Amino acid sequence: MKSNTLQETSIEKDLDVVISNDGKTLSQCQYVYNKVIRILGMINRTVRYKERRIMVRLYKSSVRPHLEYCVSAWSPHYLKDKELLETVQHRFKAKEL
Repeated sequence: MKSNTLQETSIEKDLDVVISNDGKTLSQCQYVYNKVIRILGMINRTVRYKERRIMVRLYKSSVRPHLEYCVSAWSPHYLKDKELLETVQHRFKAKEL
């Protein structure tokens, strides 16, 4: 490109999807997990009246979209990646009850 060399990277983030050069989804799963855990922490700190109906609506409106965003592009196929994302649901259920 006009005598400019491009740098090689191992991980690239585009449209909030992390893509690694080896094609594995671990970095994307960790990115989503960290993002969602921060959202759950914010919900836990700010919501005082934790009725089940309200908490489920908050989960569905603010957490699930991050878990499901572009899932067809980065669908986790390793068991450890799936378990990492499922811990979010288990953590929510534990705090909800």
